[in-house]
Amino acid sequence: MLCRIVGAPVQDGAGRMGCEMGPSALRTAGLATTLRELGHQVEDWGAVQPRRAEVAVHGNLALKALPEIVGWTEAIAETAYEAARDAMPIFLGGDHSISAGTLTGVARRAAETGRPLFVLWLDAHPDFHTLDTTASGNLHGVPLAYASGREGFSGYFPALDAPVDPTRICAIGLRSVDPAERSALADAGVTVHDMRAIDEHGVARLLRAFLKRVADDNGLLHVSFDVDFLDPSIAPAVGTTVPGGATFREAHLVMEMLSDSGLVTSLDLVELNPFLDERGRTAILMVDLTASLMGRRIMDRPTRSHSGSL
Repeated sequence: MLCRIVGAPVQDGAGRMGCEMGPSALRTAGLATTLRELGHQVEDWGAVQPRRAEVAVHGNLALKALPEIVGWTEAIAETAYEAARDAMPIFLGGDHSISAGTLTGVARRAAETGRPLFVLWLDAHPDFHTLDTTASGNLHGVPLAYASGREGFSGYFPALDAPVDPTRICAIGLRSVDPAERSALADAGVTVHDMRAIDEHGVARLLRAFLKRVADDNGLLHVSFDVDFLDPSIAPAVGTTVPGGATFREAHLVMEMLSDSGLVTSLDLVELNPFLDERGRTAILMVDLTASLMGRRIMDRPTRSHSGSL
């Protein structure tokens, strides 16, 4: 497989500085070398350069860096569209605001192929606020809402060529959801599995059901992986730590199942803040998890059929 690495060193959407170093940390941790060792071709497209955007003043005065994030979104969306043409793009964040661009770019490409785009959102937060509902004003909290066509972005963010159908989004690992997001997720039809659902049913059963839907619809799958999906005890390099996240084995199981499915066509790795890391342990873990997604196995075993019972 041809993999395209795209750096998106955005930190304007987060509440603290440091995420702009994320792409460099992932490269230093050996992402490209690991992919090549697994037999993949790798092209590194370097870093996206943001555009200059003129944006009207918004009524929510809590918003931070709106023109900067809009400029990043425009540039990342165009790069994502090009990178997904004949390869699997792997986008290195930067904070999660990069997904406003990555999702819209790959969704535009998917629409041209006539295949539906599904999204697996691995995160402690749903990032389903609009510009009106966010209280913190940090725009890493809005990308999924924007890309799925929620109202409230028109006149500020770029118009959407192909909004992601919210019923084709599955968020796994949630454990910090604001009331406004909770009702919006339910109204939109997003599939939500919080950590209690994982505790009760196991992540394999929940993920298997979603992957079956993707396969049955001949869909393309974008995976957006936030460091805070993981428990901070194993991944401390994130500015939005929420206790009780996925364990080491749960995370690898998710990635191994995604690999077995053969459905993943694009990937975000976001919210890595090396300034908060311990000797690169989180960056190394993210590379190892990506390796599991891209085919690394302890032992070869048969691929599980999606047609099997849940």
